[in-house]
Amino acid sequence: MVQTFGESDPDARGLRVAIIVSMFNDQITRKLRDGAIETATKLGVAEEDIEVYWVPGAFELPLVAQRLAETGDYDAIAALGCVIKGDTPHDVYVATETARGIMDVSREYGLPVAFGVITTLNLAQAEARAGGEVGNKGSEAIYAALHAAAVLRVIDDRESATEVAT
Repeated sequence: MVQTFGESDPDARGLRVAIIVSMFNDQITRKLRDGAIETATKLGVAEEDIEVYWVPGAFELPLVAQRLAETGDYDAIAALGCVIKGDTPHDVYVATETARGIMDVSREYGLPVAFGVITTLNLAQAEARAGGEVGNKGSEAIYAALHAAAVLRVIDDRESATEVAT
């Protein structure tokens, strides 16, 4: 018989999460944060198990994610930001290195760290992704992080059960 894990919405009860939010473009990132908190609580995370950390911009997200991961206090982290294209290629450098840094933290610590940084060509596209017609990417980021955390919890529980049995 094939066993399947993680096919339905995650049960996030008992999970502790950190949400890191960029202050740059905060008219957008506040909406991403709100979507992330709403989704986390709908999935069962208690409000007292959600902590929000503000950083200046998207570029600072990986460093704070790393420090939070080092504590071992969290089961999942969502890094939220908004990078809008300007007249120079600055946005490409910020978004690329932010994504790389977030992925590095996730792999180094074996911890779901979701990339919830929207990268758009203009403010209208950002608004559409922060609760507008395209949805809320903050909500999607925390969903992904909690889903991965729930799957990791199943794997960890199975490993613990195997160790006890031997």
